[in-house]
Amino acid sequence: MQRWTSLLLMMLVLAGVLVAGHYYLWTQLIRDTGVGFPTRRVMIGILAALAVGFPAAVIMSRLVPPSSSSRWITPVYLWIGVSTVLVLSVAAIDLVRGAYSLAAFGLGGPDPDRRRAVARLAAAAGLTIGLGASGWAALEGRRVRIKRIEVPLKKLPMALDGLSIVQLSDLHIGPVIGRGFVERVVAMANDLAPDIVAITGDLVDATVEELSGEVAPLARLTSRFGTFFVTGNHEYFADAPGWCQHLGQLGVRVLRNEHVAIERGGQVLHLAGIDDYESERIEVGHRPDLAQAVAGRDPSRPLVLLAHQPRAIHDAVRHGVDLQLSGHTHGGQLWPLGWLQRMSQPVVAGLKKFNDTFLYVSCGTGSSGPPMRLAAPAEITHITLRATS
Repeated sequence: MQRWTSLLLMMLVLAGVLVAGHYYLWTQLIRDTGVGFPTRRVMIGILAALAVGFPAAVIMSRLVPPSSSSRWITPVYLWIGVSTVLVLSVAAIDLVRGAYSLAAFGLGGPDPDRRRAVARLAAAAGLTIGLGASGWAALEGRRVRIKRIEVPLKKLPMALDGLSIVQLSDLHIGPVIGRGFVERVVAMANDLAPDIVAITGDLVDATVEELSGEVAPLARLTSRFGTFFVTGNHEYFADAPGWCQHLGQLGVRVLRNEHVAIERGGQVLHLAGIDDYESERIEVGHRPDLAQAVAGRDPSRPLVLLAHQPRAIHDAVRHGVDLQLSGHTHGGQLWPLGWLQRMSQPVVAGLKKFNDTFLYVSCGTGSSGPPMRLAAPAEITHITLRATS
């Protein structure tokens, strides 16, 4: 019940945002441009239907299998992405138009005919930029890049120099992303021949019964020390306990507030993982507990933490973590939405150091909602650890 309550509250908020965004598009593209009444009535109906279509589609997608919902939810998600980019593009042009009118005509503004002509020109410019950017974002949504980084760790012994981790994050397997995409990601990850594969949450958007076939290729991930997983917030909308059990059957080690020792050449690195921060209010018995995760470890050994949300970094610094790997943000997915995430997360994408602790935030391997990306490319991250002495 708590799972559905959280989902419905999120949908209500998103529905309000979408209605506001579509109303803004109506004012800028239809009302202010003087479009004829019959056309206006049709366009208002279309925009209204699209504005309420998203929450309805998401809720319905939770009630039917992804194989049945993918054909109609994908177009809805695509429109949401396109409309979001359109709102941003039209708003940018609107700011330029307002500045021009103020400079040229003062507070009075131009006469009605000229104002309508300027509105039409602004609408054409906003549509051109918005649709062009949307097309590019849709193409980017189908691509996954290999991103390589090196992280120097003070406590890493020379015997572990060059240890590699492939990070997969935020695949969001479900109605939009299916088995074909998973197979491609697994092949790309295996080509990197990593020592460790780390999956930092938001792997799925439906239950085990609905997606067991789609995630099956994960069993073919190969690495020297294995594949490790921590939960993200979306797992808790899709039966996290069931997924934790099922992933174990695929050979994926789930780290729930615990750590394991990775040994090479007689030296040890500790790899820890915690539950997601959303877990406690949704699933009984789940909660993030970094103190428990690192209990009993040797503090002289390097420690890498898998935590879905970047905000875990504050606890990580206090507990002597050397490197935290996170996702959750998607790098904003559609620029400039990443700026909004800075209100709740310390880092949206990339590598940053907090005291003696490094934090790397992946832009994500899949996508959530619209299968689109703008200035935040999807990535498989190949991380190489380096000894500093």
